[in-house]
Amino acid sequence: MYAGDPMDLDLSPEHVLLRDTIRDFMAREVAPVVDEHERARRFPTEIVRKMGELGWLGIPIPEDEGGSGLDTLAYAIAVEEVGRAWGSLGLILAAHTSLGCGPLHLAGNDEQKKSHLVPMASGRVLGAYGLTEPSAGSDAGGTRTTARFEDGPDGGCWVLDGGKRFITNAGHAGTYIVTAKTGTSDGGDAEISAFIVPADTPGFSVGRLEEKMGLHASATGELLFERAAVPAANMLGERGTGFRTFLKILDGGRVSIGALAVGLAQAALDASIPYAQTREQFGRPIGTFQGVAFMIADMATEIEAARALVYRAAWLKDQGRDYSLAAAQAKLFASEVSSRVTNTAIQVHGGYGYVEEYKVERYLRDAKLTEIGEGTSQIQRLVIARRILGLRVV
Repeated sequence: MYAGDPMDLDLSPEHVLLRDTIRDFMAREVAPVVDEHERARRFPTEIVRKMGELGWLGIPIPEDEGGSGLDTLAYAIAVEEVGRAWGSLGLILAAHTSLGCGPLHLAGNDEQKKSHLVPMASGRVLGAYGLTEPSAGSDAGGTRTTARFEDGPDGGCWVLDGGKRFITNAGHAGTYIVTAKTGTSDGGDAEISAFIVPADTPGFSVGRLEEKMGLHASATGELLFERAAVPAANMLGERGTGFRTFLKILDGGRVSIGALAVGLAQAALDASIPYAQTREQFGRPIGTFQGVAFMIADMATEIEAARALVYRAAWLKDQGRDYSLAAAQAKLFASEVSSRVTNTAIQVHGGYGYVEEYKVERYLRDAKLTEIGEGTSQIQRLVIARRILGLRVV
């Protein structure tokens, strides 16, 4: 018998209450409007505002920084439940919290947190993160957006030129955290720094919004910088630390994307079970045929495994332990499970699964993003292999 507390895999009463509260809100107030927003590709501004008022836009951020002061596991549960009802809204929540609020919480000074993080975590301002560029996706070191310092009153300013691509919440965020090249290191590598860019910054604009395969109510677009000047005080962290901050932020972001993937997969299973129980062929429910029953069994089993990996990564973060490997494993497995499960759900539904009247085709389209965003499945495998082998796998 090992010493110490017995293993307890049950959620705490507080986590259960949060899960049930969000689940009820999504069923009552959100589910009825999902289809019209998705068809119109309309950003759910009013629903996001309500979530902010409920304190759900800053769940893992401390109370003195404007957040709810809950843990990472609570945040993962929230993203899963929101994504289970609406993938677009789950992505909006994840991008705002992990990528918008996260860098400010991690690297912001007291004044930056007061001015920018508090309004974001309290739900008054939506956040976004500008990292990806046309030629810098997985290779963030290839950043071409530049920031040049110019002397002037009040400590001078940083002038940004360039552009970002595939930015979630583009055009709706009030505060953007962006990376830019501020020079070259002694070793010849790009020196990447991070900056806080308010949406009303002169010289900053939002370019085209993408027409996407899925997640239609989530805005994804270009950020353009043409001599966009921000005060020197808007540099986030020390000069040249933007790349390091970005790597830490992606670890946490992978937990949230993994949670979103689990939510989408669960939604597909939720739709498939009653269908298999009630749809009849050859005079009996299709769920009585092994070909269908075994698909349901595999879906349920893989979802449970994916959820366990995501929750474990969140728990490790909450314990202050190294969770980067666990986050990459959780994100990799959950995203690929989500794609498999949503694809299988269409197969269970047969021809009905291919039409928009049944929601499973949307779950499949939405799930694909989870294998790409926050680092592709191939990048996750690189991260995992490097950690396990201790070799520079390329």
